[in-house]
Amino acid sequence: MQIRMLGPDDAERYFALRLEALENNPEAFATTLEDAKKTTFEKYRDRLSSPSSATIGLFDGADLVGNVTVRKETIPKMAHRATLLAMYVTPRKRGNGSGRKLVEAAVALALEMEAEQLYLAVVSTNEAAKQLYRRSGFEKFGTDRRAMKHEGRYIDEDLMVKFL
Repeated sequence: MQIRMLGPDDAERYFALRLEALENNPEAFATTLEDAKKTTFEKYRDRLSSPSSATIGLFDGADLVGNVTVRKETIPKMAHRATLLAMYVTPRKRGNGSGRKLVEAAVALALEMEAEQLYLAVVSTNEAAKQLYRRSGFEKFGTDRRAMKHEGRYIDEDLMVKFL
């Protein structure tokens, strides 16, 4: 398993993994599968070129099997903060430390970005993800009740932070 930053040339692989994530875990992401399918590769290339965010990929050989994005706040009063977003590991690679490697890489990236705290939101019922984040030093500081609504069902998110 190899971890590296994704760039514009990875847009097609990232797009495919993103569609898989939205199909497998639609409740975990704000974007819908239908909306993602309407997105162009150009938008994904732009996203992977953003100066305020970076996406890390986890590879098994040439296959992209996981990703996480770190977005740094750009407003001066909030520039000490970053957010971990869109974390996903393909089901066949879960449970073997892949998620931990991605979180560790995200924390390292946030430190490189000179962030002092790293935030995330995780679906309140996703115990495996919450356990991973707790083991990585994140603490819950609140719950966003009814954060999303999917197929007529409200989804709460736990809000977590790690002070770097």
